Amino acid sequence: MRLWSVFFVFLIICAACSLPPEKPFTKEQIYKTGIYTYYTVEESPESVLSAINKDGEVVLNAKYRNRDVWIKLLGKLDGITVQIIEK
Repeated sequence: MRLWSVFFVFLIICAACSLPPEKPFTKEQIYKTGIYTYYTVEESPESVLSAINKDGEVVLNAKYRNRDVWIKLLGKLDGITVQIIEK
């Protein structure tokens, strides 16, 4: 019984991890998020695209009006979601 509960917890933890998307995202979808319009992002769109297609998510260092922020991009079935986190 204990073995099954450990297996079940392990399964839930693995399912919660980010996975690569089924359909790769395009550079146009990255530009539609507006991160390169409103924020100063150090990484190139190509490297961001590669990371999100490989891992399913990416966290970027950026600046917004001289404030440091992190931008988290998460690839989902309905598109890319953006979360802004102040440092």
